[in-house]
Amino acid sequence: MNYLNSITETIGNTPLVKLNSVSKGVPGTILVKVEYFNPGNSMKDRMAVKMIEDAEKEGKLKPGGTIIEGTSGNTGMGLALAAISKGYKCIFTLADKQSKEKMDILRAVGAEVIVCPTNVDANDPRSYYSVAKKLNEDIPNSFYPNQYDNLSNGKAHYETTGPEIWDQTDGKITHYAAGVGTGGSMCGVAKYLKEQNPSITTIGIDAYGSVFKKYKETGEFDEKEIYPYLTEGIGEDILPKNVDFSLIDQFVKVSDKDSAVMARRLAREEGLFIGWSCGSAVAGALEYAKENLKEDDVMVIILPDHGTRYLNKIYKKV
Repeated sequence: MNYLNSITETIGNTPLVKLNSVSKGVPGTILVKVEYFNPGNSMKDRMAVKMIEDAEKEGKLKPGGTIIEGTSGNTGMGLALAAISKGYKCIFTLADKQSKEKMDILRAVGAEVIVCPTNVDANDPRSYYSVAKKLNEDIPNSFYPNQYDNLSNGKAHYETTGPEIWDQTDGKITHYAAGVGTGGSMCGVAKYLKEQNPSITTIGIDAYGSVFKKYKETGEFDEKEIYPYLTEGIGEDILPKNVDFSLIDQFVKVSDKDSAVMARRLAREEGLFIGWSCGSAVAGALEYAKENLKEDDVMVIILPDHGTRYLNKIYKKV
């Protein structure tokens, strides 16, 4: 009989799809890695399972334990799937800018969801980072994965996503682009690809209101760069340990509006029903490609998640 022992065994081996419409007039071959084919509909499934498995090996997560994490939603879904298969409880903190769909989905798979204010400093006790840390301190037999600084995040993509892209392009990839949030998918994949071919160019997609681009270019953590924005899952007001700036050759910033418009175009013109930050990744990567790619270049862009998470935020007509 041909079956799997758990839904988590379906994670990975997602397809590469060529863009045809939105990339017209752009040189080179533009491919997207469609990560919503993972069971939790996002690339975060990969690192969620890796963080849990590594925590079990290290004795940080014991039977009957509670997983507590600050998430924009997708990591929570991956952790919830792993928790269900392994018998753990889950509590997730989310910023109030995250979509209602994400919160409803997490509750549907049995997680407790705590909503925290977006427009506060990361160190503020009300922030979703701080609330998760405090819950971890207060609840016995709990584990706080901390996806931002947990290096198992990047290792998951170094071990799976990077090799998949290399094999799927037959080693012909010349450019890799991805949104940068925790930094795991950007830097884990970049590390693997640059080990195979150091001349591969890596482009990080950032949001206006995030510190990454200026920090890369100047080495300065400028708090004046920080202000609220709507796009979920990319950009930060902190410097996560998973963001290795030496592995990112250049950053491109994309606005909320341009991200949403590109997401809608991908749905209508390519049949790719994807999330808001996917629009960011494609818009930023194509902006770079127009000026820098040659006809024989091959660019791969990560599409992190599915459009069902953002129906009311970018797809619903008002």
